[in-house]
Amino acid sequence: MSLKDENTAKTNMKYVYLVTAVAALGGLLFGYDTAVIAGAIGFLQIKFELSSAMIGWAASSAIWGCLFGAMFAGYASDRLGRKKVLLATAVLFSLSAIGSALPNTLTQFVAARFVGGLGVGAASMLSPLYISEIAPAKMRGMLVSLYQLAIVLGINFVYFVNLKIANVGTEAWNIDMGWRYMLGSEIIPALLFFILLFLVPESPRWLTLKGKEEEAATILEKVNGKEKGKQVLNEIKETIRAEKGTLKELFATKLRRALIIGLVLALFSQITGINAIIYYAPEIFKNIGFGTDSALQQTVIIGFVNTIFTFVAIYFIDRMGRRTLLLWGLSGMIICLFGTGLVFYLGHSASLWTLIFILGFIASFSSSLGPIPWVIISEIFPMKIRGLAMSFATMTIWLGVVAITQFTPIMLENLGGAYTFWIFMGNAIFLLIFTYKMIPETKGKTLEEIEKSWGKK
Repeated sequence: MSLKDENTAKTNMKYVYLVTAVAALGGLLFGYDTAVIAGAIGFLQIKFELSSAMIGWAASSAIWGCLFGAMFAGYASDRLGRKKVLLATAVLFSLSAIGSALPNTLTQFVAARFVGGLGVGAASMLSPLYISEIAPAKMRGMLVSLYQLAIVLGINFVYFVNLKIANVGTEAWNIDMGWRYMLGSEIIPALLFFILLFLVPESPRWLTLKGKEEEAATILEKVNGKEKGKQVLNEIKETIRAEKGTLKELFATKLRRALIIGLVLALFSQITGINAIIYYAPEIFKNIGFGTDSALQQTVIIGFVNTIFTFVAIYFIDRMGRRTLLLWGLSGMIICLFGTGLVFYLGHSASLWTLIFILGFIASFSSSLGPIPWVIISEIFPMKIRGLAMSFATMTIWLGVVAITQFTPIMLENLGGAYTFWIFMGNAIFLLIFTYKMIPETKGKTLEEIEKSWGKK
């Protein structure tokens, strides 16, 4: 490679990383918005005198918004463009941050959180979709995984913010005011996301779909280099000509396996227990004997482990492949969920073993089931229906989150920790078998090559 070509390649990669980082901020807001409730929920319970069912409703109100946000984002992005809808999500994040910090009733709080959920749901579908449509094939797994890293960093950061805010005043101050500052702090990353989105281009695949080939070619050449950019553009045009882009096509026999894989991965990435731990970790730790400050500190440790092992996934996903990494991670999750349930069953839940098994579960999840579903469901669907298909898959993710968020407090109260975690373990065992039997490897393939593979036996 000549010095000129090497400098061009470096410039291309700087541009790719810039675009990916900005899009991944949608993931940071996803993590921030969904996990901020972990520090606030205990104080909200006292403030509004909530039953266990109402705790679930307060925590899941944003998730219902996510469900509807994901439902409409695919349709909107297929018509208006990925970038415009991402800008709209940034506005929704900002409105929710302000609204959820000001309520005097639970109804007002739920409404504000629902608005934020609309933004989270849309961004959770669009950010990985946008990254996958702009990333070079050889790095797509790693770059889409940066979205999951951003989610983790958002969770980690808000745990730290919650801890700092909780330490500012007394318990009474936190019940009255502390949770408001926790929820209102989201305005800062939301405004940053809005501003930085003006620095990134529209998806080149969406531009090609809309007949704006010159704009698409410029972006693809900037990402892939001149010759490779032209080749990718030709592949996109050829693929688009072969597609109808209808809802019927999504459910056609050719794509049935892809759709089943997307929906199962989406659902089981949530009902294996991750959000039960992310949302309710402080309450779980308080219930097994840790004080409020100590419980919040344990969640900071959880966030740290989550971050470190997401880097493990980023490193290995384009080396080991999606399928192999997922099989290893699920195996670790099953062992740790069994151990967590056993500790509760034997009555030793206040021991160090609880924290060890939970951290082991987080490490296994973060290095596999955390990022891999986002990567796979952003890869496997045809261009003309990718937005619509991603909406279906992402809606399924949020249905799983709604179920876990709403029913975890009830399960912990009525079934106890042992059977709650063993139910999650059963779900993880099912997904391990499904992965082994059904999921093909997609590393190193262009989106167009993956699409063509569904037509082969």
